[in-house]
Amino acid sequence: MTAQPPSLRLDSGARAWTLVAAAACLLPLLLQLPAMLAWGAAGVATVVAMLSWQRPLPAWLRVLLAMALLAAVFWVMGPRPGRDTGCALLAVMLALKPSETASLRDARSLLGFALFAPFAAFLLDQGPLSMGLGLLAVLTALLALQRLADAEAGLVTRGLSLRRALPATGKLVLIGLPLALVAFWLFPRLGSPLWGVPERALARPGLSDEMTPGEWIDLLADDTPALRAQFFGPAPPPEQMYWRGPVLWDFDGRRWTRPMGFRGRPAEPFVAGPARWDYQIEFEPTDRRQLVALDLPLAAPAQARLDGDYGLFADRPLSALSRWRLQSAPPARYQPQLSPALRQLALRLPSGYNPRTLALARQWRAQVGNDDAAIVDRALQMIRADFGYTLTTPLPGRNSVDEFLFEQKQGYCEHFSSSFVVLMRAARIPARVVTGYVGGYRNPFGDYWVVRRMDAHAWAEVWLPQRGWVRVDPTAAVAPERIYDTLEDRLGPQADALPALTRFVDFGDWLRRGWNDLVLGFNSQRQKMMLSSFGVDELDEGDLGLLFAVFAILALAGMAWLLARGERQRDPLLRAWHRLGRRYAQLGLGRELHEPALTWAARVTKTTGNEELSLLSQRFSKARYAADVGDTARLVRDLHRHRPRHRSPP
Repeated sequence: MTAQPPSLRLDSGARAWTLVAAAACLLPLLLQLPAMLAWGAAGVATVVAMLSWQRPLPAWLRVLLAMALLAAVFWVMGPRPGRDTGCALLAVMLALKPSETASLRDARSLLGFALFAPFAAFLLDQGPLSMGLGLLAVLTALLALQRLADAEAGLVTRGLSLRRALPATGKLVLIGLPLALVAFWLFPRLGSPLWGVPERALARPGLSDEMTPGEWIDLLADDTPALRAQFFGPAPPPEQMYWRGPVLWDFDGRRWTRPMGFRGRPAEPFVAGPARWDYQIEFEPTDRRQLVALDLPLAAPAQARLDGDYGLFADRPLSALSRWRLQSAPPARYQPQLSPALRQLALRLPSGYNPRTLALARQWRAQVGNDDAAIVDRALQMIRADFGYTLTTPLPGRNSVDEFLFEQKQGYCEHFSSSFVVLMRAARIPARVVTGYVGGYRNPFGDYWVVRRMDAHAWAEVWLPQRGWVRVDPTAAVAPERIYDTLEDRLGPQADALPALTRFVDFGDWLRRGWNDLVLGFNSQRQKMMLSSFGVDELDEGDLGLLFAVFAILALAGMAWLLARGERQRDPLLRAWHRLGRRYAQLGLGRELHEPALTWAARVTKTTGNEELSLLSQRFSKARYAADVGDTARLVRDLHRHRPRHRSPP
């Protein structure tokens, strides 16, 4: 390998700053990847940086590491491509990049490549933490680039003076900030993207259109928010906070699924009760189309649809935070006339499964006759008397309902709802499983309700004559605290001992909601209405384009003027000298325009009796005009460190 000229070699200080900046860029991306893959990439990056500190790694070793990391990515992510797979590939390639970094040019290439990482992290998460870490990464990269520039100019021999570099870098950020704000507020936003954002290879936790034994364990242990609800007017009591999601009809003996025939089928009107709930939900991204609404939504909002069983679905996958304004009302009567096709679908059971359950249902039917409500009550009484709630249940065998009803008698909502519906169908009562969320807790800071993923729930609906579909929650019969709990209930005795912690959690969630409202929720519709308070009802694309062009030109003109001003003082020695003059000017001892440096220094020395300025001015004049460069970097540091002294001559 050809030796690099001294001006292009990467000294230890510049290398350290480059690696720190690359690590800062990689961090927000690693936080969004699976833990095992993130720790692996971080470990490889650390080892590679240490081994390649003196010289680049051999090509054969780099190839082996690249192949191993690629295999790890596809082993964790699977063969299906997606956003997270692409981001993982970027992360592991960035972890290997320091292995071939030897010169200033290589360091600049590494920093340019690293800056893609915080932007890629926004494809996976747009929260304030990702934004804060991304801004920190960009600032660190700018500082590292400043260090590389100083090293190339021969102005830095050891380290990087943050006291000097931070103000300069901060000015660059402030120069570009107006244009960034103009682009955010005024650049015309599209209602939908021109191209589709690839889906994720790893599914996010959330509701789906099927329910399989053991599938919900991870979901019920996830305390991250699924949605936030703001009520306009009174909020329903906790026992009515059933957030309806997909409705499952088909059962194959193990798995419940939603039939394809209900997609696009219009929902039949229902007779609403006297209560009305007017609210807005902020739905966290799931990459699915399923939405939820309080039982039952009166109408579908824009860009969503209600299916035949009042399941609510968005027109596009929910890959970002979304807001939905809804109205709901508890039904007084819901589909009191059931068509033969729906009745058959709501009674269908696979043959050859759960014989003990079928026998019990036939026995009850023979005892009560045609009284369907009596069978429902008898099943709930049995559950209250003999069953318990627990998340630690073994996976069921072939006859899962028999095992639950007659042997285990313990489980969670998935077991209770599935077994109850099978028992009802065996007794010739139409029934189905409804999935969604239940409950939530009120955040006192913003007066809104937070529903977490651990609030996922499944209940039953049975069809009764004259009433239609009626909600029956067998889990609430055995564990009402699981349904009607609050955050304080979950903490138990610790709630009184940790008031500060709960307030801190609530305050943090309130800040996150504010971020969602001000940044993530600023969509095309809100952009068009942002001048409504000034009497402008709605801005069209032409108005926004004109406003953006005007303010962008002003911002660019300001940037050009400031950059040109900085170009006139590009020499760091001259900049340091002018800053020194401004410090003396604050004391009334500034240099006049006609005054040479030595004359000004002599005047100040005569006034203050401090000869240090005279020595600095002599060194500055020699370096500036006599081609006596000497140690320019040391002179620049001395000019930055010098401060006027308030001392009169003797």
